[in-house]
Amino acid sequence: MEHILERFLTYVRMDTESDPESESTPSTAKQWDLANYLAEELQRIGMQDVTIDENAYIMATLPATTDKDVPVIGFISHFDTSPDFTGAGVNPQVIRDYDGKDIVLNKEKNIILSPSYFEEMLRYKGQTLVVTDGTTLLGADDKAGITEIVSAMEFLIQHPEIEHGKVRVGFTPDEEIGRGAHKFDVKAFGAQWAYTMDGSTIGELEYENFNAAGVKIHIKGKSVHPGYAKGKMVNASRILNELISCLPEFEVPEFTSGREGFYHLSSISGDIEQASAQMIIRDHDSTLFKKRKKLLKRVTAELNRKYDNAIELEIKDQYYNMKEKIEPVFHIVETAKEAMESLGITPIIKPIRGGTDGSQLSYMGLPCPNIFAGGHNFHGKYEYVPLESMQKAVDVIVRICELTAKKS
Repeated sequence: MEHILERFLTYVRMDTESDPESESTPSTAKQWDLANYLAEELQRIGMQDVTIDENAYIMATLPATTDKDVPVIGFISHFDTSPDFTGAGVNPQVIRDYDGKDIVLNKEKNIILSPSYFEEMLRYKGQTLVVTDGTTLLGADDKAGITEIVSAMEFLIQHPEIEHGKVRVGFTPDEEIGRGAHKFDVKAFGAQWAYTMDGSTIGELEYENFNAAGVKIHIKGKSVHPGYAKGKMVNASRILNELISCLPEFEVPEFTSGREGFYHLSSISGDIEQASAQMIIRDHDSTLFKKRKKLLKRVTAELNRKYDNAIELEIKDQYYNMKEKIEPVFHIVETAKEAMESLGITPIIKPIRGGTDGSQLSYMGLPCPNIFAGGHNFHGKYEYVPLESMQKAVDVIVRICELTAKKS
């Protein structure tokens, strides 16, 4: 575990924050620092066919140790961190033999990671936790996943007596801004299926995610002196408020869970002359997803008739539920489940209330369920990861490789 810890600490100290406003790939030049380091490290541990392309996508091969006809499988993680919270100057703290009490992340700023608020911390009493210093995120999303994949490959290289087929690994930029799979070369990767190591709590195994769409709304108004505005003023901000009020009040993130979908108003701005908003639409059920989009279009059409076509609406699909692509090859989920159970890990099979590179990859021809990486409280200063969970994730990767060879 100490080797895993040192590898993880090396990765998280490199700033790889992505930028949604950038049009380049990777979206920030600093992502190249870790990308180049990873490519060199993969070669150093003995991986073969190590490549890094012009967009910083990394691929490498672990050769088979058997002559049997074993399917080629893959493991994938992303090396960027979320722009939701700064990833510059990450200064991780290692809490050994966690006692179940509050952890002072930053005494000067009185920032405390407390089990009274984050109750799941108590599950890890007696374990080693890696936490932040209260001023940055940690980056376990998804540098924990990368650490686990590299460590598992290194272990298999050092233990050639373990029978497994050819294994491919891939590391991507810009997952946190929804572009991680956009330029991933599935054909060059050459695997029949893969797993993203990008989940949270130990045991998580996910093959369902939201269907997703992004929404942009722009409203043109007419500003007139309010004392003389009757029949003349068109208040763009008020029309926007009316539009939002027409949507189901409780079908928002604050009031939904499990497989329940929602409309989420993520930003809003405006005055009398113009008003704009951005929203996202999410639903696991494809029929309900279509109904949500249809409702928003119908409300917009009705208000446009009322306000002389003042509203411009753009709805763009972002990704779809990978369940449709994974169910026909469900044995890949069963293999991961069996791997966990054989290691004493209770699988937690649940839908992702979000997206994953695995969703896009599944629709690109690479079925790709998601497996836990061990971290908690992603995208903020309270992020942490238990070292023991990372070790278990390494074990799961190794066992999946073994079971795939055995089942073939």
